[in-house]
Amino acid sequence: MEYNYPKFTPEMKKTHTILIPNMAITQFRLLEYALRYDGYKCEILGNCGSAVAQLGLKYVHNDTCYPALLVIGQFLDALNSGKYDLDHTALLITQTGGGCRASNYIHLLRKALVKAGYPQIPVASLNFSGLEKDSGFQMTLPLARKCIACIFYGDMLCALRNQVAPYENEKGAADRMVDRWIARLGRALLAGKGFTSREMKHTFPLIAKEFATIPVTRVPKVKVGVVGEIYVKFSALGNNNLEQFLLSEGAEPVVPGLMDFCLYAVYNSVAEHEIYHRGALKHAVVLPAYRLLLRKRGEIDRALRQSGVFDGVTPFDQVVEEVKKVISPGVKMGEGWLLPAEMLELVRSGYENIVCAQPFGCLPNHICGKGMMKPMKEKNPEANIVAIDYDAGATKINQENRLKLMLAAAREHAEKNQSVEIRETAAEKELLEV
Repeated sequence: MEYNYPKFTPEMKKTHTILIPNMAITQFRLLEYALRYDGYKCEILGNCGSAVAQLGLKYVHNDTCYPALLVIGQFLDALNSGKYDLDHTALLITQTGGGCRASNYIHLLRKALVKAGYPQIPVASLNFSGLEKDSGFQMTLPLARKCIACIFYGDMLCALRNQVAPYENEKGAADRMVDRWIARLGRALLAGKGFTSREMKHTFPLIAKEFATIPVTRVPKVKVGVVGEIYVKFSALGNNNLEQFLLSEGAEPVVPGLMDFCLYAVYNSVAEHEIYHRGALKHAVVLPAYRLLLRKRGEIDRALRQSGVFDGVTPFDQVVEEVKKVISPGVKMGEGWLLPAEMLELVRSGYENIVCAQPFGCLPNHICGKGMMKPMKEKNPEANIVAIDYDAGATKINQENRLKLMLAAAREHAEKNQSVEIRETAAEKELLEV
């Protein structure tokens, strides 16, 4: 018997509070302002802990992707908290489209709500793929422009925070600067400003300039890149506060932005036409959008580099060309070719220590992530890549021990290189004296 699940209707926009899972928290905090300007009442969830995963396991089969367990568990934990008017609450979940099972989380969530005793809770979909066409929550062009701006701003704030926090003289200074800019950008978004191309181009250098004023003491630190499935890569709930752990161990985390995943999804439509010679009309529409996103990402790179303090980001089209040497852009299931592309980008940029976050149940991630580690190391012998599995049965202590081993190997390698440099400098000095 087919169950008639409640839909999010246009009328609910005024009456319901929409709960949003906390994946990429900085970007999502900004997205909340964009949705509020559009008339939605939203709240980013902050409930975390092992109880969330256990609650997810209660209502979702344990062979399902780990991110599904966490997202559904977090929603149910929030609904169980008693904080919300259950007759005026809705849930928002993202859908990527394509073959990734993440597109089906919405159906798993609806079934879990019925089992948990919340059949009246509607679920809305945030997607750019035209899924859930009968939903009252629609991705309009004006809202899409604001969402894109939020992702760009969020990526830049995250990049700056990670480049400052390991070296800050006053602990928490970088996080406070992030909070100030989120509040400032939020006010602009609520006023219908800050999301146009000209406004973003003006704002990017201002953000970099203010982060550059934070007092820091630059000392050598191990830089660790973080790649993986999109949820466990960004979500502190999904990766057991991976970035914070790396900071506590004296490392500098380097995390490619959320916009890279968006560009990956857009480029896949371009590649489909180039490889399979189909979708000509879609290609004609998508290609200009792809080029526009490339230009905006390039403006962030220029703002970072022109500050004279921060590292920029590799142009995404260059990343695409480099990864073609090791894997076809036709491999686009899940994170597909983006995983080795980000690893390659990090290694070529001098960040050879990489954590590949692997969630249980994500077959494409294991194939294109863990499965590509051997050829990546063959082409880049200096690469120090470790795959960390995240699932409801994995213990945090085992994950952290593997990370500590990776960091120990990185420090040993750095010390050897430093010793070689010292010896070479001494030898050059002796030759000059002779």
